[in-house]
Amino acid sequence: MTDAAARALLGDDRSPAAGGLLRALWHGARGEWEAAHAIAQDDPSAAGAWVHAWLHRVEGDDANAAYWYRRAGRPIAAGPTEDEARAIAAALLGETGAG
Repeated sequence: MTDAAARALLGDDRSPAAGGLLRALWHGARGEWEAAHAIAQDDPSAAGAWVHAWLHRVEGDDANAAYWYRRAGRPIAAGPTEDEARAIAAALLGETGAG
């Protein structure tokens, strides 16, 4: 999955047809934190924890984000949150075989 496909998904004005974590990322990229958080909170997978961590990082709650990065089995992210959102989207799109 390319960064271009992840950028396209996150930049689209329409919500992704796929539900779940891709939709959470889409909402989060638009500042719709509560909608994104509700989706991520209901996903018990490592990918769900990664999205959850990213959302708390976007929110500025670094301590809570660190907890969710540990649950995801990932290092605490650094750098722009937009870059991480694209990385998460690319990983999720690769898992689903979409794109």
